[in-house]
Amino acid sequence: MIKATMVLEGGATRGVFTSGVLDYLMEQDFYTSHVIGVSAGSCNGVDYVSKQIGRTRDCMIHKEKEYDYYHDLRKFIREKSILDMDMVFDKYPNEIFPFDYETYFGSETECEIVTTNCETGQAEYMTERRDKNRLMKICRASSSLPLLSPMVNVDGVPYLDGGLADSIPVKRAMKLGNEKIILVLTRNPGYRKKPASPGVKALYKRAYKKYPNLVRTTIRRNEVYNQQMKLVEKLEDEGKIFVIRPLIPTVSRLEKDYDALMHFYEHGYRLMKRQYQALQAYMEE
Repeated sequence: MIKATMVLEGGATRGVFTSGVLDYLMEQDFYTSHVIGVSAGSCNGVDYVSKQIGRTRDCMIHKEKEYDYYHDLRKFIREKSILDMDMVFDKYPNEIFPFDYETYFGSETECEIVTTNCETGQAEYMTERRDKNRLMKICRASSSLPLLSPMVNVDGVPYLDGGLADSIPVKRAMKLGNEKIILVLTRNPGYRKKPASPGVKALYKRAYKKYPNLVRTTIRRNEVYNQQMKLVEKLEDEGKIFVIRPLIPTVSRLEKDYDALMHFYEHGYRLMKRQYQALQAYMEE
């Protein structure tokens, strides 16, 4: 195990890029002492810690209709979620694509899952080392998209997508004290997040009127994200972190097309393979 922190950005189905990156690293038996996963990055992160090559890919990319995790309009209205979260965080890990809880809980890797506390509007970095249900509930909270998924109660507190409060937790990684930080992004070089439109801001205010701190966090998200990207690019230029990001157009965050998703996954795998020597050089500096 290498003393370093792996930081995994979210992005819903863009996370298949990260799956490709991590699958290659796992094939090389490259494991870090710390992992911080955000949203889809948390799903990738726990599969990395449980050492399950291909699991995230198989969960996210398939043609079988019985494995489909998208709700139709009728179910979306009834469940208030565009995704079948019970499928992803219950049936998948416990029946269809079994999650290796034993390996995960026995790992020496410290895995933090980023969530957004709806009451405070702040990021929380949650861990779970024993309880299967609580682990999947935390992953579910971290991956629950605002306006498209309901809040998830963990220990009596409502949470949503970790990317709202801390999309790229490099500062958190620096606090952990490891000299080496590896960051997997799911956006192209130079990407900056645009402000929410007035209409979307109004939706946030209406949907989360009981949670004013959450509303402020969602509305300010682009500012925080863009500041984080400036820091990332500065640290990257200084050689203090290793960053890998897509170099082809990304898929949409709710992409359904099998071929598009597989192409993006394979891009992550091949890009990591090409950059593996550079990663090793960075680790040895």
